[in-house]
Amino acid sequence: MISLSVAEMKARVQTLARAEGFADCRVARVEGPATHAEEFREWVAEGAHGDMAWMARNVDRRTDPREVLPGVKSVVVVALNYFQGPPSVQPSGRIARYAWGEDYHDLMDGKLRRMVAEMTAWGGVQKLYVDTGPVLERDWAAAAGLGWNGKSTVQIHRELGAWFFLGEILTTLELAPDAPARDHCGSCTRCMSACPTQAIDRVRHVDARRCLSYLTIEHKGAIPVEFRRALGDRIYGCDECLEVCPWNRFAQLSREAAFAAKPFVHGMKLREFLLLTDESFRELFRGSPIKRIKRPAFLRNVLVALGNVGGLDDLAPVEALATDSHPLISEHAQWAAAEIKQRLGAS
Repeated sequence: MISLSVAEMKARVQTLARAEGFADCRVARVEGPATHAEEFREWVAEGAHGDMAWMARNVDRRTDPREVLPGVKSVVVVALNYFQGPPSVQPSGRIARYAWGEDYHDLMDGKLRRMVAEMTAWGGVQKLYVDTGPVLERDWAAAAGLGWNGKSTVQIHRELGAWFFLGEILTTLELAPDAPARDHCGSCTRCMSACPTQAIDRVRHVDARRCLSYLTIEHKGAIPVEFRRALGDRIYGCDECLEVCPWNRFAQLSREAAFAAKPFVHGMKLREFLLLTDESFRELFRGSPIKRIKRPAFLRNVLVALGNVGGLDDLAPVEALATDSHPLISEHAQWAAAEIKQRLGAS
């Protein structure tokens, strides 16, 4: 076991993080539950988490890292920039920027595991998470000084804007902590005003049941008719509240090659996605976070987008799916065909 001071361990952790390509690395001291533990409990109690049942399980563990790792003293929080700049061409169906390239879960997991391997030599016990475990990560990021929680609940960083992923290492080692971040949103409410469905119904409160990201990714059933037109041409996620954030004027291009846009992001017409079989869907989205929602849910999204922006050339492939054996596909295809006909006056 290597004997190091709290300051030396902190410095080494940050050196490891830089070597792995993380844009920032800070440390929070654990002295109790997460800052917004009670607000999270209330959010779950009112059902604003929608179908995400895992959010309501083990609330005590999710709000207090001491329940996850007994003896935890510090949370190491890292940020990985994924910003790729403006699209090279205007896509026919918008995909959230975080899903343009490789799945960040696997990439960041490997980076954090290498950091943990080094930290193990210093003693203590470590647990890592990349958006996959019971950790209120944005609370700990703010406590560590790695940005602040914006009014849309998205984490914002003075140098990275909002285009970054978070990862955490819980450790029983005591590392020198950073000062908490200050809120720099001021009186700005652009994110709240821009939300297509008014899902940000009050400051730092998002009703997932209205959120287009939730509806196109986490929600497994039909997209509620009342929100379909608001979806526009989005086929996976929604970046509206991020796009309008003034702090993104400071966003820097990511140096992580894995996040470069794959050909399907800008190179396919919406109706081409309708030809995907289960096999070709898995092949096209191999290594992409999009593969997680599976073909029926993805075609559901594409069909709604076509109902909103499709032309007469799209009508035949849409109608071909109106009798599909999967009810999620057939119902949305029928809706999309009717929308195209009504919008374009077609018979």
